[in-house]
Amino acid sequence: MIRNPAVSGQFYPASPSQLKVMIESMVDEEAVKEEVIGMVSPHAGYIYSGWVAGAVMSKIKFKDTFIIMGPNHTGLGKPCSIMTEGAWKTPLGEVEIDSELGKSILATSSYLQEDYAAHQYEHSIEVQIPFLQYFKPDIKLVPIILAYSSGAVYKEIGREIAKAIKDLNKEVVIIASSDMTHYEPQESAQRKDMQAIEAILDLNEDELLRRIDELDISMCGYAPTVSLISAAKELGATSAELVKYQTSGDTTGDYSAVVGYAGIIIKEMSAVVKLAKKTIETYVKEGKTPQPEELTPEMRGRTGVFVSIHKFGALRGCIGTIEPNEKNVAEEIIKNAISSATRDPRFPPIAPTELKDLDYSVDVLTTPEPIDRQDQLDPKKYGVIVEAGMRRGLLLPDLEGVDSVDYQIDICRQKGDIAPDEPIKLYRFEVKRYK
Repeated sequence: MIRNPAVSGQFYPASPSQLKVMIESMVDEEAVKEEVIGMVSPHAGYIYSGWVAGAVMSKIKFKDTFIIMGPNHTGLGKPCSIMTEGAWKTPLGEVEIDSELGKSILATSSYLQEDYAAHQYEHSIEVQIPFLQYFKPDIKLVPIILAYSSGAVYKEIGREIAKAIKDLNKEVVIIASSDMTHYEPQESAQRKDMQAIEAILDLNEDELLRRIDELDISMCGYAPTVSLISAAKELGATSAELVKYQTSGDTTGDYSAVVGYAGIIIKEMSAVVKLAKKTIETYVKEGKTPQPEELTPEMRGRTGVFVSIHKFGALRGCIGTIEPNEKNVAEEIIKNAISSATRDPRFPPIAPTELKDLDYSVDVLTTPEPIDRQDQLDPKKYGVIVEAGMRRGLLLPDLEGVDSVDYQIDICRQKGDIAPDEPIKLYRFEVKRYK
C-alpha cells in the first residue's frame, strides 16, 4: 500500500527541486552531529516551522529507521494507529515502512491497532519525511498516530515501543511530531511553551501532562511527546536539549496570535558530562570531590578542558584550562567542574536548589597552534586565543551569537584586558564538545 502525500504543494513545495532548495536553506550542513534516542520536531508549513525542524534534524546522527509519532488532526481512524506495511510517498521519493519493527511493536502493544485511515490525510508525520529524505534517502519508517487517551496509555505505548526496539536490537530514532501553543499572543505563547519545554528537558512526562492541563497549553502533539519520553528513558536517555524555539510571528511579523515551535533532542549523557555533573552535584551538596569510577578512552589523555554550566539556556559558569594541569582528562574535568560551579567571578557559587535546573557541556581542546592571519580563523570551527605579553583572552568555538572572527577577537581582547589597538599574537584550537 502506498500512502500518497496529502499536503504536498500546501505545507511544502510539490516540486522536488523546489523542495530540496527550500530544505537546503533551512538546515545547517556544518552542525555537529550527535547520537540521539529521539527528538521533538514541529509539523507546520515549512515557511513557519521549517527552520526549527531543519535545526533539530541537522543535529542528529541518522539511523536506518525512524519511528514517527504524530497527533490526529483529522479525527479519522483508530485512536492509536500504526501502519506496518507499504511505503510513504513524497516529492523526493518513497520511504519504505520497516515492517519487521512495525509488526514487532504491534505484537507487543496492548493499545496500537493496524490502521490506514488515521494516516491517510494526516500531515503531522508527512511533513517530517522530506527533511529525513534530504539527509538520508534510504531511511525506513514506522508511522504511529495517537489520538485522545490517557497519560497512562501514552506512557505504556512508549514502553512497548522501547521493548520492541530492544528485542530486535534495532538502531532507531524516535520522533514526536508536535507544534506548541496555538494562536495566542507571543508573550503568552512563549511563557506557556517554556513551561512545557522545561518538563520535556527534565524527561518528566507526568509533569508535562500536569502543566498542559493546569496551564491550558494547546500543544497538539503532547501524546506523542509523552510516549517519546517514556520510550527514551527505557532506552537509556538521561538528558535533553532545546535546539531551537521560535514562533510563527518570527516569520509573519504578526505577534498577536502565534503558534510556537520547538526542536528538542533527547540523548544519553556522555561519560565525560556525567563526570562533570556528578562532580558538581557532589561538591555543592556534600563539599566532597568525587573520583572517576573508570577512565573511558576519552578521559585517558592529557589536554585542556573547559566545563560550561547553563541554567534555563543562560550561562551559569564556565572555567577551563588551555593546557593540561592534571594527569588525565578526567581529573582536569573534576577540577574545572568545581571551579565553574563555585569560582567563576561572574556568578555567585551554585546553590543546591539550582542543581535540578542545570545543563552541562564539556569541551576537550586540541593543542593551540599559532597563526599569523585572521583568515585562518572560523568562529564555528576554531576557538581563538589572543595574547599580548602575559595577558591572554580565550573564546571557545561555535557559540551562539558569535558569528564573525572580528567579534571573536574583540571578546578575547576584553577578556584579556587587551586594548583594541595593541599588537597581539593569535592562536587557534578545535574542541570536541560533549553534552
